[in-house]
Amino acid sequence: MKYKLICHFSFFLLAGVSMLLSASEHKQPSGFQKMSVVLKIVENYVKSETETLPGEVIISQGKIDNRITLPKCLKLEAFTPTGSRLWGSASVGVRCNSPSSWTIYVQINIQVMTDVMHVARPLTRGTPLVAEDVKLQRVNLTQMPEGIFTELSQVIGKVPLSSLLSGQLLRQSALRLPHVILRGQKVILHIQGQGFSVSSEGLALADAAEGQVVQVRNDSGRVISGIARDNGIVIVRP
Repeated sequence: MKYKLICHFSFFLLAGVSMLLSASEHKQPSGFQKMSVVLKIVENYVKSETETLPGEVIISQGKIDNRITLPKCLKLEAFTPTGSRLWGSASVGVRCNSPSSWTIYVQINIQVMTDVMHVARPLTRGTPLVAEDVKLQRVNLTQMPEGIFTELSQVIGKVPLSSLLSGQLLRQSALRLPHVILRGQKVILHIQGQGFSVSSEGLALADAAEGQVVQVRNDSGRVISGIARDNGIVIVRP
C-alpha cells in the first residue's frame, strides 16, 4: 500500500520545566529558543516514527502560545513520553540538556486513513469468503478496534464463525481458517523422525485448520497429537 504523509503542523504547548513566561512580549529575544526550531524537531520526529504506517497519515493540531520563552538550546531531542504512543491524540516531548535543562510537550493528533475490509453482502456461518463478499471502506485506523483487515488476501477463504450482516466491519475474531480435517474423519498419520518415517491410519478427534494441532486415535487406541495438513494428513514428530 502506498504511503502518503500530509502535515499540518501547528502545535499547542502543554507543559514545561524551567520555562520563562513573558505576557508582554510576543517575540523570542536573542538567547532564547526559537519555537520554529522546536516545532521542526517535532515534525521530523513524527514523520520518521510514522513512515511505516499504512495508508495516508495526517498529522495536525492547535496553535503554540507565542508568549512562552525558553533558554536557547544547543541540542534538542524529541521523544515519545513513557506509556504513550504516536496514535490518535498524543504528545511529543522535546528536551534540552545543555546549556539549560528543560522539557516541553507538544500536543498532536494523528489520523491514519486507509481502506478496511467490510461485509459486502450477508454472509452465512461456515461458508468460505470470496472476493464478492467483501468491500473496502475508508476509515481512520486510530478510531478502529484491534484485529481488523486491510488487505483482501487476509480474508479470502476464511470462514465466518456466525452469520454477518452487510456493512459490518470484518474482524479477526469473527473469522477462522477453513477446516482441512473434520472430527470423525479418517486421517493418515505421518510419524517423522531423524532418519525414519512411518505412516498409519487414525481417526480425528476434532476439527482442525491447516497448521493447527489435532488429536488422533490410532488403530491401537492410542491418542496422538499432530499438525493438521491438507488431504487428511497429520504430521507427528516424536
